[in-house]
Amino acid sequence: MISANNVTLRFGKKALFEDVNIKFVPGNCYGLIGANGAGKSTFLKILSGEIEPSKGDVTMDEGERLSVLQQDHYKFDEYTVLDTVIMGNKRLYEIMKEKDAIYAKEDFTDEDGIRASELEGEFADMNGWEAESDAETLLNGLGVDTEYHYMMMKDLDGGLKVKALLAQALFGNPDVLLLDEPTNHLDMDAIAWLEEFLINFDNTVIVVSHDRYFLNKVCTQIADIDYAKIQLYAGNYDFWYESSQLMIKQMKEANKKKEEKIKELQEFIQRFSANASKSKQATSRKRALEKIELDDIKPSSRKYPYIDFRPKREIGNEVLTVSHISKTVEGEKLLDDVSFTVGHDDKIAFVGPNTKATTMLFKILAGEEKPDEGSFKWGVTTSQGYFPKDNTKEFDNDLIIVDWLTQYSEEKDATYVRGFLGRMLFAGDDGVKKVKVLSGGEKVRCMLSKLMIMAPNCLILDEPTNHLDMESITALNNGLIKFPGVILFSSQDHQFVQTTANRIIELTNTGLIDKQTTYDEYLANDELARKRQIMNMDVEGED
Repeated sequence: MISANNVTLRFGKKALFEDVNIKFVPGNCYGLIGANGAGKSTFLKILSGEIEPSKGDVTMDEGERLSVLQQDHYKFDEYTVLDTVIMGNKRLYEIMKEKDAIYAKEDFTDEDGIRASELEGEFADMNGWEAESDAETLLNGLGVDTEYHYMMMKDLDGGLKVKALLAQALFGNPDVLLLDEPTNHLDMDAIAWLEEFLINFDNTVIVVSHDRYFLNKVCTQIADIDYAKIQLYAGNYDFWYESSQLMIKQMKEANKKKEEKIKELQEFIQRFSANASKSKQATSRKRALEKIELDDIKPSSRKYPYIDFRPKREIGNEVLTVSHISKTVEGEKLLDDVSFTVGHDDKIAFVGPNTKATTMLFKILAGEEKPDEGSFKWGVTTSQGYFPKDNTKEFDNDLIIVDWLTQYSEEKDATYVRGFLGRMLFAGDDGVKKVKVLSGGEKVRCMLSKLMIMAPNCLILDEPTNHLDMESITALNNGLIKFPGVILFSSQDHQFVQTTANRIIELTNTGLIDKQTTYDEYLANDELARKRQIMNMDVEGED
């Protein structure tokens, strides 16, 4: 168990948290939610001891171990992957290294023997003999194959390194587990594995995530940060959303009834206060009036952008034909004889672990790369808007936001352009900020403003939910559901894919899988196919 007791954190005059009292108990997974800047990551750092609160304290039950998902991806570069994972249990790793150092001595003394014996006892009590196999199980579950286990962390690509750090956090059955955006940079298979791990985890989990589906799957409680306080709600994210909206609705209805009662009492007092025979009743009504207090309903500090893609022209029947496209980069064949046709009602999600292949395909279709072989053809009625996974080049200049967006608008009026920025929560002086200093989330919102102002009827979106908060993801999700044009997109957000796509394409090493279906149906059929394959293997083994 871990609890925050009267925790306050101030930066100057601003209180990020004010007298927060909250207890997190075993057997629960708590989803920590709140608007951008509400302090979700900061609160995890307070719980972990990385940040000292201005007032109050954090307590844990004696002897319990806390584990944190590391955000510094370079911290363990000089260690092997397997050692990095085992370092999740700091004491166990220290024992292993001290034992190794003692046994490596040439002049092994009696004192060394006594110390080694003590260490071996503690090592056994901590289930140390299973440490390597446990670490390998976690790595394999997250999709880090055995060939990488003894490599140095610095030699892994970004995605594998994130998985190794996540395995480190999960290692050794910690009593309290703090996870800040654990699904970032994970493929769908790894996310599904993590969901099952957390569902079956018996201790305390506190997680920050922008993935609504993930929160719905794993969370038993929601801790909502708003107005420097944290309010607990039983249930998952959807249950929190429905109950919080219901609570506001009930408070408004209660206030409406109170306002009607106040009006009725005021009218009575005004009518009969001068009447001697009614004066006692009027006085009684005054006392009743003074006791009525309206509920203080604060609007949520969450802000939702307004995302609405409206194409300039209607799309025709001929949209896109891709014919036998192949592409090799630095000796790696990313695309091999890829062919498909896009219809005018298609919203296609490109899924699967091979994200580099999807990114390259999108770059080719957007005209940023050329295929080694094959061709593609857009229909004459189409216009394309491209959202790249890496938008660095777009913002490598000295333009202010308004001027940056104006270059993509047919209408050069500053007021018109500012209207699109306003929809994406860039207000007032934000328009004169230089684009090169924007945060990751602000850059994404700029890119979405660009797509809205260009008004294409075909959208190519490569991981558009990266860097966005929950409110922006929800707004984008709703905007794409309403969009009347064609969408080709990729995303690791399960709910985003499920609610947007009506067709699924997976680029595999053995070819292209193309299904006119929802994402959940695609996964269900894929899981069924895997089970059949396993059953066939078992039957063959018996033969």
